[in-house]
Amino acid sequence: MKMRKGVIMQAKLKYIVGIVSFAAFIASCSSTKNLKEGESLYVKGNVIVDSDTISKENKEKIATHLEAALMPKPNKRLAGVPFKLYFNNMAGDSVGKNIIKKFLKKIGEKPVLLSDVNREYNENLLRNRLENFGFFNAEVKSDTLVENKKATVNYTAKPNFIYRIRSVQFDIDSTTQLGKDIRSSSDKSLLQVGKNYSLDVILNERDRIDNDLKNKGYYYFSPDYILVQVDSSHRNNKVDMYVTVKKETPAQARVPSKINKIYVYPNYTETSTGYQRSTRNAELYDSSYYFIDRQHLYRKPVIANHIFFHPGDVYNRNAHNQTISHLVNLNSWKFVKNNFVDSKEVPNALDVYYYLTPLPKKSLRVELLGKMASVYNGTEVNVNWTLRNAFKGAEQLSFNVFGGYETQTGGSADLNSSYYRYGMEATLTFPRILSPFGRISPSRRFIPKTYVKGRYEFLNRRKAYTLNSIALDYGYIWQESEEKQHDLALMEITYVQPKGISENYQKQMDTIPALRHAIEPQFTIGPNYNFTFQNTMKQHLKNTFYFKGNLDLSGNILGLIKGADFNKGKTFKLFDAYFSQYIKISGDGRHYLKLSENSQLASRVSLGLSYSYGNSRSLPYLKQYYVGGPNSIRAFGARAIGPGTVAPEKLSNGLFYADQTGDIKLELNTEYRAKLAGFVHWAAFIDAGNVWLQRDDVNKPGGKFSKNFLNELAVGGGAGLRFDFTFLIIRTDMSIPFRIPYLPKGERWVFKDIDFGSSKWRKDNLMFNLAIGYPF
Repeated sequence: MKMRKGVIMQAKLKYIVGIVSFAAFIASCSSTKNLKEGESLYVKGNVIVDSDTISKENKEKIATHLEAALMPKPNKRLAGVPFKLYFNNMAGDSVGKNIIKKFLKKIGEKPVLLSDVNREYNENLLRNRLENFGFFNAEVKSDTLVENKKATVNYTAKPNFIYRIRSVQFDIDSTTQLGKDIRSSSDKSLLQVGKNYSLDVILNERDRIDNDLKNKGYYYFSPDYILVQVDSSHRNNKVDMYVTVKKETPAQARVPSKINKIYVYPNYTETSTGYQRSTRNAELYDSSYYFIDRQHLYRKPVIANHIFFHPGDVYNRNAHNQTISHLVNLNSWKFVKNNFVDSKEVPNALDVYYYLTPLPKKSLRVELLGKMASVYNGTEVNVNWTLRNAFKGAEQLSFNVFGGYETQTGGSADLNSSYYRYGMEATLTFPRILSPFGRISPSRRFIPKTYVKGRYEFLNRRKAYTLNSIALDYGYIWQESEEKQHDLALMEITYVQPKGISENYQKQMDTIPALRHAIEPQFTIGPNYNFTFQNTMKQHLKNTFYFKGNLDLSGNILGLIKGADFNKGKTFKLFDAYFSQYIKISGDGRHYLKLSENSQLASRVSLGLSYSYGNSRSLPYLKQYYVGGPNSIRAFGARAIGPGTVAPEKLSNGLFYADQTGDIKLELNTEYRAKLAGFVHWAAFIDAGNVWLQRDDVNKPGGKFSKNFLNELAVGGGAGLRFDFTFLIIRTDMSIPFRIPYLPKGERWVFKDIDFGSSKWRKDNLMFNLAIGYPF
């Protein structure tokens, strides 16, 4: 059973006490109790960089790099505890047929002893690593510290002077085509005069030359054919570098290759004898591509459009990789394999074979999602049926049927969460831009997509009301670069119609008029555009960013045609619902500052603005903003803040109504994240924000946006743990409110009220969130 991202759980303190007690028990175990006389447990290899000329920050980086090279590795630890060693010790030396002891031995780890450490080997290894950095005269010494049978080996590394590059010469015959091509990119060399000598830079320079040559047709060239000779005989700690091509480089690797014939097998099944090159029944398309597809399961123009080679082209690595990337991302083939074979007809030419093994034409996937919390619980099932290559052009048609329920089991908030719902969604995706203006391709590097979506959902909040909703979308998704993506819905239509309003909910609406907004008929029609920028995948950068902007328009042309103006009482309906007329702009910007290899500062600013006019006084309920919850302001429940200084509405049964929404939003978050040990990380955070209304509302005094908006921010903070299993991140956050905006002025900061010893205060203020993934 999977837990949906964002699911939260109110935890009781006794569970936390239990975890802490268990950790204390593990920590009390002895890691050395099974050692023999004279043995010591190797717990750490420590490197100290002894230098007056290297900065403290660089010494720490060098020490970290050197420590990672030390052998052997100590026993694995979690929060400082060698847990696998404890399992091994619990099993004892004599296992016999005891199943439990065998299991403990299997998951455990034998002790790493001081006798396993070869100090001389490690000293030579560290000297070698320092030489790779340019410290040719480095010295390394070591000593051992043993205390209570636990041994630490300290290595003192004295780098001495670093060697720098004095000159770089490309010693290559410029009369040959290979020599000319290598020299033509010498101005982009990574070997720069004045820079430190570095073996890694030399290896990267060989790869750079090879990549440049691959894009000039040298298919058979290899980085190993490049030789960088270093002369360090100078007395002033300088080196001269000579870049040359090895004499033993094959003749075939010294000349560019051209593309001859291109063969495509779009319905290929690999045989036991490997990939076949039979070209029987090949059909020539566009004078360029031979297709072997006797059943004509795929349209040739679609596949040809994603092959970036033509006969007569010089081989190019970028075209090679781009073709493979496109064919894979068409999501029609399980395996995409290509072979380049020497042509028997043309010298220095290659025949290209593309072997495409299809995915199953149809597939069925069933997902069961569980939601558990002390406030509510429930389940949901999704059944997804997919038809690939629907019209022989790599199109994908999918139908998703879903249903589920949720029931409220406690808490002081009336979340209206007891419901059941069901519905269906159909999506048709084309791997190209469909346009009446002809063929449009925003970027040849990435595959654009056209999508058509339709969705129906029936929601029954059994004690309140039922809703029928229909949504239709038509639009495009395309990627401008690795960092930039666009999603333009040319037309997005949403229609919501309520039915079956209960007598009890009707009475609540009479007490709290704001409840009417949730069940108003809604009709939105217009374009919707999203732009996303992110460079967070570039882990070598100290500062990385993520930004998502949205422009959402509805009913603007329709309102102008109708002459709608709610101020004059001129409002109009479509399908028994007043159509919404608004302009909505949203932005979510995030900054990640890398403080060290194991820590960072993550910050987010989320802003939402809207302007409703003509046929609408405010945003429709489904489009309004809200804050609070496990991925927002974590010290407050979802939808429990605002608008402005408006307090959650009290209901007659002692509950409060937590569904506070608005037309304007501001949210600020910052979080310090650091690694504790292994896969366990921790974080400390502060969140702030609120929502506001565009116009005054007599039922929500204090909810309108004003120049005093900063004095109306909710603020909370706390700390938590993150368990990073690479494929899954489980997050726990404990937080409390610092500032409550709906309290009287002068009393909104609540630091003075914090009382962890009070059970009532903890119940009202301590918020524990259990969620999947990071909040931002």
